[in-house]
Amino acid sequence: MKTDIQNRVDINKLVCAFYDEIRKDDLLGPIFNRMIPNEDWPAHLEKLTDFWETNLFGIPKFKGNPTQKHLATDATFNHMITQKHFDHWLSIWKKTIDGLYEGDLATRAQMAAFSIAHIQNVVIARNKPKNKKE
Repeated sequence: MKTDIQNRVDINKLVCAFYDEIRKDDLLGPIFNRMIPNEDWPAHLEKLTDFWETNLFGIPKFKGNPTQKHLATDATFNHMITQKHFDHWLSIWKKTIDGLYEGDLATRAQMAAFSIAHIQNVVIARNKPKNKKE
């Protein structure tokens, strides 16, 4: 029987399982693996755990600027990041959550990810060079 997300340990389990899938994924893996070298993944996973702990529990641990990171990633990949990438990211996130947890916080994590992905996609789309617009 699945339980709801209850604490940082649960969030870290989710984040690690999710990014294990992302790193192997044909569409998203090359992007994440280029932007985050192997030796930086442990620290990155901790930062992402901080991010989700802040989002789900209101514990102010996360420090960073995800929008700047997404814009830099899009520039690194010649402005080819599109809605397709965010939709795929969301489908893996949902599948990972559904495989591990159920309950109010699991649902909130899915809804928050949807909002975050939408915002990041809009920002990237608005900042693309004119010849790269979708």
